[in-house]
Amino acid sequence: MPGHGMGGGGQFGSVMRSMRRDESVTDQHVTKGTAKRMFQFARPYRKILAWFLVLVTVNAVLGVINPLLFRSIINNGIKGHDKTLIVVLSLVAAGVAFAATGLSIAMRWVSAKVGEGLIFDMRSQVFGHIQKMPIAFFTRTQTGALISRLNNDVIGAQQAFTDTLSSVVSNLISVTLVLIVMFFLSWQITLISLVILPVFVLPAKRVGRRLSAITRESYGLNAQMNNTMNERFNVSGALLVKLFGRPAEERSAFEQKAGRVRDIGITQAMYARFFIAALTLTAALATAVVYGWGGVQAVDGALSVGTVVALAAYLTQLYAPLTALSNVQIDVMTALVSFDRVFEILDLPPMITDKPDAQPIPPGPARIEFDHVDFRYPTADEVSLASLESVAVLDTTVSQQVLFDVSFTAEPGQLVALVGPSGAGKTTVSQLLPRLYDVRSGAIRINGTDVRDATAESLTATIGVVTQDAHLFHETIRGNLLFAKPDATDAEMDSALAGAQIATMVATLPDGLNTVVGDRGYRLSGGEKQRIAIARILLKAPEVVVLDEATAHLDSESEAAVQKALATALEGRTSLVIAHRLSTVREADMILVLDHGRIVERGHHDELLAADGQYAELYHIQFERQEQADPA
Repeated sequence: MPGHGMGGGGQFGSVMRSMRRDESVTDQHVTKGTAKRMFQFARPYRKILAWFLVLVTVNAVLGVINPLLFRSIINNGIKGHDKTLIVVLSLVAAGVAFAATGLSIAMRWVSAKVGEGLIFDMRSQVFGHIQKMPIAFFTRTQTGALISRLNNDVIGAQQAFTDTLSSVVSNLISVTLVLIVMFFLSWQITLISLVILPVFVLPAKRVGRRLSAITRESYGLNAQMNNTMNERFNVSGALLVKLFGRPAEERSAFEQKAGRVRDIGITQAMYARFFIAALTLTAALATAVVYGWGGVQAVDGALSVGTVVALAAYLTQLYAPLTALSNVQIDVMTALVSFDRVFEILDLPPMITDKPDAQPIPPGPARIEFDHVDFRYPTADEVSLASLESVAVLDTTVSQQVLFDVSFTAEPGQLVALVGPSGAGKTTVSQLLPRLYDVRSGAIRINGTDVRDATAESLTATIGVVTQDAHLFHETIRGNLLFAKPDATDAEMDSALAGAQIATMVATLPDGLNTVVGDRGYRLSGGEKQRIAIARILLKAPEVVVLDEATAHLDSESEAAVQKALATALEGRTSLVIAHRLSTVREADMILVLDHGRIVERGHHDELLAADGQYAELYHIQFERQEQADPA
């Protein structure tokens, strides 16, 4: 909050923040209605904001009282030799100081309550909204840009109702009251004081423009360094740097950016010192004018000594608020742009939502039906924002169709295997069933219910998915299992781990279930990580399992353990499996051969081999070696 004296850190800090703001923000386009939505967002805080403005106003008024009290102490108390009046007025001045201190504490509390409340509300809304975005949104968006919206822009928007609002109101009232009183005391000295102001403001504006430019560059460099650290400090990035032997080059590139940030920091510090020195010098020159001219007038009897002292005191309250008000347009626009960027996220409609009349999927063994399904992936402008992809304009090119007239049925308890060359559409089929995307035409049904008509809650409860590279959070084994079933007991988790063939290994760990698995589960081997993921599915106990077979990149020992775990996971469940192993293909109740987005063959393993079509060709390329290695 703004302070009362020229030495007050609050006033200097407020003015410095204004000077460092990027003036180009005033040229940015802000969506129509942003200001109205901004105040609607703050509607729950309107009562406490009203009290906040009352406190700011009273605080500004108190700032004008003390110089008048000092004037009376000098003119009436000291010169009148009235000790009682001196004591009384001094006590009143002390009371005003105590009141101002109390008000500043109250204002800070209200400011923090409103500000932190707004940050909580906006972050919660943005986070919740982002959770509703389709998977295509996350494949296109820069994670750093998204996190920036939750941090920098949310805080920038919050400052509109704390720093900017209080600064503008307080400075406006302070400047108005101070000028009125100064004109009343001596309009000539007041005018001279205002004439001196441009001597500081004009050079300060030039310094401010340069300061905003290097601050903007600093933000960009810091963002690049953060991105570099995020990529290099995760396990995969660190491994890549070590394997390619590039640590020296990586350090050099990082030091180049960090060195520029260091240089900018030194320049910012010098600009800030220049700014404060110039403002102090201007105030000192004005004070010299007041005491010089006012002192001469006091000697001539035109002004009282107390009036000269009061005028000098008021000057310390005039320049910083006037300078801050000269940048009020930039402050307001900065807040509006921050709100606009937050609303930009909130206004991006999720592609996958529950219908108003959505119904839960009927319980029981699941029957899956793909009915003449066509699909193409959404375009960028359907799922993303240019500002989150760091591009000027989103690509509007319509993507090619990837599935054509796909139809098949999986009866309860059946295992359907998807095989075909890379890019045939197998993964796309597996992603449509849990509704990571919506079909363009046709329908996908589970127990007769179109997945687009089902509630998301029932759909996620019905379907469990295990991918080749199962993701584990940087938490304990317990935490990763509880993600599937938050109310699971230790006995249930032990049973799931046993079914996933990993209970013995977990039991040997010093911390057992409370062992932290590391970033993406990298403290575990590939087979162990996959079995933890399978245990998570067993704990969830879905009716349908979608499996991008999890043994493709494992050694033989890990593969055997995972295959045994998968047998438990798939038992009695309807399964859709992207098959990489001959054993899975042989056990399948139906094999679907996909090529260029179409089902070109279907049937059992022996039938398809006998047909001597694409499956037979694929078998000779992909599966025959497995059969020779393991005739059983």
